[in-house]
Amino acid sequence: MKAYRGKPSIFKSNNPDEKKVADLEVRNLSLNFGGVKALNDVTISVHNGELVAIIGPNGAGKTSLLNCITGFYKSQKGRIFFNGKDITNLPPHHLVRIGIGRTFQNIELFPGMTVLSNLLLARHNHCKYRISPASLFLSSVREEEIRHRRVLEELIDFLEIQAIRKKKVGSLPYGLMKRVELGRALALEPALLILDEPFAGMNLEEKEDMVRFLTEMNQAWGQTMILVEHDMSIVMSISKRIVVLNFGEKLAEGAPDEVRDNIEVIKAYLGDTGRV
Repeated sequence: MKAYRGKPSIFKSNNPDEKKVADLEVRNLSLNFGGVKALNDVTISVHNGELVAIIGPNGAGKTSLLNCITGFYKSQKGRIFFNGKDITNLPPHHLVRIGIGRTFQNIELFPGMTVLSNLLLARHNHCKYRISPASLFLSSVREEEIRHRRVLEELIDFLEIQAIRKKKVGSLPYGLMKRVELGRALALEPALLILDEPFAGMNLEEKEDMVRFLTEMNQAWGQTMILVEHDMSIVMSISKRIVVLNFGEKLAEGAPDEVRDNIEVIKAYLGDTGRV
């Protein structure tokens, strides 16, 4: 693993007393689709600086939980708090503004646009100029555009995607698309980063690179993350705490070793015998 290269400037506060905070609390959340209970009375918390993994068999409710946190689904019961503020059922664009970013299980990039253009789209939330000066491309607009480009150059260097910056996303291998999607989420400057199966479809080398990026982000930058992933070897190696869902309910929670040896977790994955 390569040595840490330092935190990009967008993740450094100019005010040493100002820190990004990302405390999340989900209380007694329930979500129904007709007669199907996707989530049933789920309670979890994520503390600032943690990397918390959410695991479970297919259909356990993992993505449904993420969709509730990020405003794509509206729960029938329960509350969600972010830094002490009730964000239950707020729309996704509002949640992005207050510091919640995510990647998706199925890649949601624009395949006909370049890597750089896809990353630039994520900077809209930080644009301060209005339509009139933008249409005239005034000097203030040009200066702000230069600042946004500098942010993206740092992320491009961090993710080691310099060689593909001008390539159309649709022409890239799947693993590189995943890396670009991570870059777009980071360009939002999220306090809380939510990753829905970021390792899906990757080969071993691509997974090793992604592990390196996520580990550096969490340990060196202090980035708070929620990770949903099926690769248990990765989950066990980089997570500080693991929450296990099964049939929409929280089955277990604890440190990786505790979860690995939990009998109920073993049964949920492998039946009555075996180990995770």
